[in-house]
Amino acid sequence: MTDITIHLIARLVPQAGKEVALAETILALVPQVLSEAGCLAYAAHESLDAPGVIVIVEAWADQAALDTHAALLTSSGAAARISALLAQPLSLERLRAL
Repeated sequence: MTDITIHLIARLVPQAGKEVALAETILALVPQVLSEAGCLAYAAHESLDAPGVIVIVEAWADQAALDTHAALLTSSGAAARISALLAQPLSLERLRAL
């Protein structure tokens, strides 16, 4: 049987001086995201190699759950709040287990 779990790495590079605001914004979202249907993991980390850069490791039950999550971030205004703090567009890397 094929594993349909979607693993995702999100990399968020803050504008200079916005590092704390970005971290606080992301941390405030974590409990909400973890309660979303289909969310298997959602853990925020700060890069040791690039301080201030936030890397989120996510796992979603399937593409539909990830799509719903993205829609919720947009409709709640969270995506716009995060985007306003970034120095460059959000980087997303979708993964599948080998």
